Amino acid sequence: MRNVTPGGSAGGGTATLALIVSFTGLLLLTQALFIVPAGQVAVVTTLGKVSGAARLPGLNFKVPFVQSTYPFNVQTQVRPEEFESLTKDLQVISATATVKYALKPSEAGRVFRTISYNDREIYNRIIKPSLLKALKSVFSKYELVTIASSWSDISSIVEQTVAEEISQFDYVDIKGLDLIGLKIADEYRAAIEQKQIAEQQLLKAQTEVKIAEQEAKRYETLNRSLDDQVLFKLFLDKWDGQTQVVPALPGSAGNGTPVIVGGRRN
Repeated sequence: MRNVTPGGSAGGGTATLALIVSFTGLLLLTQALFIVPAGQVAVVTTLGKVSGAARLPGLNFKVPFVQSTYPFNVQTQVRPEEFESLTKDLQVISATATVKYALKPSEAGRVFRTISYNDREIYNRIIKPSLLKALKSVFSKYELVTIASSWSDISSIVEQTVAEEISQFDYVDIKGLDLIGLKIADEYRAAIEQKQIAEQQLLKAQTEVKIAEQEAKRYETLNRSLDDQVLFKLFLDKWDGQTQVVPALPGSAGNGTPVIVGGRRN
C-alpha cells in the first residue's frame, strides 16, 4: 500500500492553486487589453451603455466581462449610387453618383446609440437618404437642356447640397461627389445638340457684328479727323520733292490750303 505524506499533499495543492491563479490572471489580462487597428475607432459599452469617448487606434484597456467593444471604420468610404430623377420640364434622367465620405471619430458613440451597433448601416441610414433627397432637389430646379449643357456646374451644386443636407446630422464628413453617366432619351439629346449648335452660331454672328460696329466707328472717327490740312501734311511727309504744289485760289473750298497738281518738275 502506497503512503502519501502530508507535506507532499500540501505542496501539490499549492502548485495547483498557483496554476489556477496564473491562468485566471492571464485570462483577465487578455480580456482587459484590446487593440484598435489603424483606420478604426472602438465604442466601449459598460453593461450595454456607451462609456466615454471612442477609443483611438492602439492598445486599449477595458474592464473584463463588464465592458464590450464595437469597432467603427473611420476611413474614407466610396459608394456609387445609380439614381433617376425628374427635371424641371418633367424629363427623366439617370446617372451614377459616387459619394466619398468618412465617419467622424468623435461621433462613433452617438451613431452607436441612435443608429446602429456597427458602421455597415451608416450609408443606408445616413448617406443614401440625404444623397437622393439632394439629387432630386437640385435636378427639379433645372430643365433638361441646362442640365446636359452645364453638367459640371450642376455637379458642383449637387455636391454642395449633399454636404449641407448631411451636415444637419453631423455624423460624417463628405469628401467628394462625382456625377457620371448621364443618360437621356435620344430624341432629347439630338435636340440639345441642335440647340447648342444654334447658340454657337448666334454667338459667332453677334461677335462678327460687334467687330463690324467697332471697325465702322474707327473709320468714322478717322474720316472726321481728315481735313485738307491733315491730308496735305500727310502728303508732305511722303512728298518726293518732284510733284508740283501751288496755292489754292482765293475763295475756294480749300480755304487757302495748297493744291497738289500732278506732274513733275523738269
